[in-house]
Amino acid sequence: MTSTLFTSCRMPRRRLLIASAGAAASIACHSTLFAQPASPARQERLRILCTGPAGSVPDIVARTFGEALVGVFAQQVVVDNRPGAAGQIAVQALRSAPPDGSTWLLGQGAIASLYPTLYPKLGYEPERDLVPLSMAAEMDLAIAVGSAVPAEVADMKMLLDWMRRHPGAANAASPGTGTLPHILEVMLFDQAGLDWRHVPYPGGPPAIAALLGGQVAVLALPEGLLLPQVASGRLRLLGTSGRERSRFSPGVPTLAEQGQARSVMREWFAFFAPAGSPPAIAEEAAIAIGKAVAQPVLASRFRDAAMTAAPSSPAGLAAKIEDDRRAWTPLLVEAGIRAQT
Repeated sequence: MTSTLFTSCRMPRRRLLIASAGAAASIACHSTLFAQPASPARQERLRILCTGPAGSVPDIVARTFGEALVGVFAQQVVVDNRPGAAGQIAVQALRSAPPDGSTWLLGQGAIASLYPTLYPKLGYEPERDLVPLSMAAEMDLAIAVGSAVPAEVADMKMLLDWMRRHPGAANAASPGTGTLPHILEVMLFDQAGLDWRHVPYPGGPPAIAALLGGQVAVLALPEGLLLPQVASGRLRLLGTSGRERSRFSPGVPTLAEQGQARSVMREWFAFFAPAGSPPAIAEEAAIAIGKAVAQPVLASRFRDAAMTAAPSSPAGLAAKIEDDRRAWTPLLVEAGIRAQT
């Protein structure tokens, strides 16, 4: 479990680097404490529970918003990493939090929209335990290959052919069972009739390490986490999951362009409050998130991470959850995708 504190203070032109307590040595995760004037923020302290480990996409989203919310919603913001069980550990922590606006959850949209279908024994009920606040960010997923796949494999058709000819090497990593990257892999490889093996990891960074080390052949992950290794030449992107080509990887064709029309999807993340949180608090939180998005530093960091900020009202988030549930539940049932608790 990792936590990082952001706070407002009265030290002009000073920046202090605070190391994340307890972060793994292999993931050097630091956050910046920005000097800001004291302001009449609603909360003295806000804790953001995060479904991912340090260095993961939800962690990046949570920390970027955490800095931007200082002085806007709270005087201090703490990002509290609670990874594991595809977000369920963080959700359980939210359930025990007071419904007073002092604790939010930042998690993938699937925890509210898809997991009731994916998990036969889910430890929470989204409608009962999660109060929608606002969407946070959206991004394309990408299919990447590393050294385990020959360099001549240059597109999805060639990858599927290679996996079919090499069933012993046809394994694909994801940041966890039941995550949207895992679902994308199932949609791609099951529909192709492949004999393949899913290898789940506790978040994106260890999955990337496995791909770089050749322990796995393929990885589906939000595009932004993969781009640094793509730029270094260590990984190759074969397709992205949006309806249109990603503006961050315009030279990479979409999966739909390559005949995988049913694999069009975007990963998204959102903020939630615990059950019992009053509507007024939810509306205040959504307004604060909108103000955070308007800050140039947040927009810049999201661009660097190949993300798009996507604030919404609580009602807008609730509608997005319902839209995803209606769109994806029949496909999940048809494909027989189920996760183990």
